[in-house]
Amino acid sequence: MIRLGFVVSEFNRDLTSQMEQLGREHAGFLGAEVAEVLYVPGVFDMPLAVKKLAENADIDAVVTIGAVIQGATKHDEIVMQHASRKIADLALQYDKPITLGISGPGMSRLDAHERVEYAKRAVEAAVKLVQRLGRK
Repeated sequence: MIRLGFVVSEFNRDLTSQMEQLGREHAGFLGAEVAEVLYVPGVFDMPLAVKKLAENADIDAVVTIGAVIQGATKHDEIVMQHASRKIADLALQYDKPITLGISGPGMSRLDAHERVEYAKRAVEAAVKLVQRLGRK
């Protein structure tokens, strides 16, 4: 069985809790297990938690879950740019699938509600990558 680790942002928790639930359900549908969940304050804080899960030999892939909503400044763009770059770097560093289930930047709260299914896409990508890389 494929064992997933989730890193979930607490910021915009009304959205990320829905995303997490959809991700858990989809993992079960795909025959995968969510073995560990780490909650972080926000998307920018994810890389350290992703690293911790990536180092765990019992975790086959890591799924990030978050929602970055546009504000009055370009803060959302900076958060997404830096977090996603570091997350991609960690996948290469640890030779482990780490998928991006983070919606944004440049979206409104309404847009974010319409994109809660991004978590399912990230779970599916994680499972497919593990399988296609011959890890399970």
